[in-house]
Amino acid sequence: MTLDPVHFDGIAQLARRIDHGADERDRREFAETVWESFLDPLRDDGRTILEPVDERSRRLVDCEAVALREREFPTRYGLDAGTINPTTFKNGLVIDIAQAAMSTTPSELDLHRSRTTVMTVHSNDETMTVDEEWGKFDAGYSRSRAVKIPPLPRFAEGVVHALALYLAESKHALAHAEDVSDLLVLDGPLYPRGLLRWADQHPDLADFLLEDPRPTTVLENYVRLVESFVDRGVPLVGFVKNPATRVVTRTLKGKRDVDVSVPWADDTALFTQLLERGEFVEDVEGTRWERDTDALTYTNWFRSRGGVDRPLSAEGDALGVERRLDREQYEVTFFVVYDPREDLLFRIEAPYAFTRDPDTREQLTMQLLQDVAIARGPPTIVEKADELARISAPEKQSLRETLETQFDTSRKRTYDDHRWDEEY
Repeated sequence: MTLDPVHFDGIAQLARRIDHGADERDRREFAETVWESFLDPLRDDGRTILEPVDERSRRLVDCEAVALREREFPTRYGLDAGTINPTTFKNGLVIDIAQAAMSTTPSELDLHRSRTTVMTVHSNDETMTVDEEWGKFDAGYSRSRAVKIPPLPRFAEGVVHALALYLAESKHALAHAEDVSDLLVLDGPLYPRGLLRWADQHPDLADFLLEDPRPTTVLENYVRLVESFVDRGVPLVGFVKNPATRVVTRTLKGKRDVDVSVPWADDTALFTQLLERGEFVEDVEGTRWERDTDALTYTNWFRSRGGVDRPLSAEGDALGVERRLDREQYEVTFFVVYDPREDLLFRIEAPYAFTRDPDTREQLTMQLLQDVAIARGPPTIVEKADELARISAPEKQSLRETLETQFDTSRKRTYDDHRWDEEY
């Protein structure tokens, strides 16, 4: 059923009961205060957790002009991994399957054909065994592995998902690192952010990180990937489509010398307000903000040592992973770009080993700005990798049915599965 007009109006009237606090002008003024007073550098308990690589600045570039400029990197490679999402079976198994793929422009069909597939398996039955050796398929173009996750009292689905995703992605990246000649763009952050976040979520996951070698091995793959690219002088970046960091906003909320309520839910909301250009205009409905849409706006690069970026900072322990280069070279640096045409903000990450060089920093900046300007969103090379790695809904369903037959069981279903006929 649809809502009757009277019911719709009744729900809409609830908004009148809410005083949303500071108005838009006040929020934008406070955003300017944050930019001018707190980000050069941002400190927390005496530690510098965010600081500009060079000078703090906000810039803009005409969308059409940057789209037409000469490319900084003649060939570009993209990497992504897709999963079927965690699936629980009636016999107690919790399974996820991930496949990673790499794309390139210009296209290389053999590279596009290659896959790295990982199945992670969890069971509270300690007699369950898994052959964890790597195997090959598709005439040797692809390889696969099954991995057993030790019994966990909680978070089984999250763990099987994260380890499948990050292990497939990192192993595929390492296997094809030598193929990349100019630039690699990861679909997502530079390091396995979901895995690094575990230590802050629950003691069970923190203990898992310390006691089980698998998470450390996955992180080590990313560390070795960075080292491989630094050794060859080939840059790599991570393109984060939906940045959800809260390092700045969380730190501001904890500062006693900030006597104004921090209104933003996360750093994306703050940076969007800082980068959105426009003006307040008056019309018959009152004052409204009118956004300019002709230019991409972006920040300088920042060095990040807070939140989940801390383990890979110079002072972090990298979960015990050995780092062969100077520690500061692994540090996460980033800049954010705002596309007013779609009202979206993206975060681009790269190791400090590359962004400390002004020329390389500028090359990376202009290349990613050009990609966003052309695609009106994530770079085409990233979307191409996403298409190669994606497991469609019918394919997910077929794989689950195959697993049901293999294990002589069936998927554990809920009423919502029946109600919505979802194929996860």
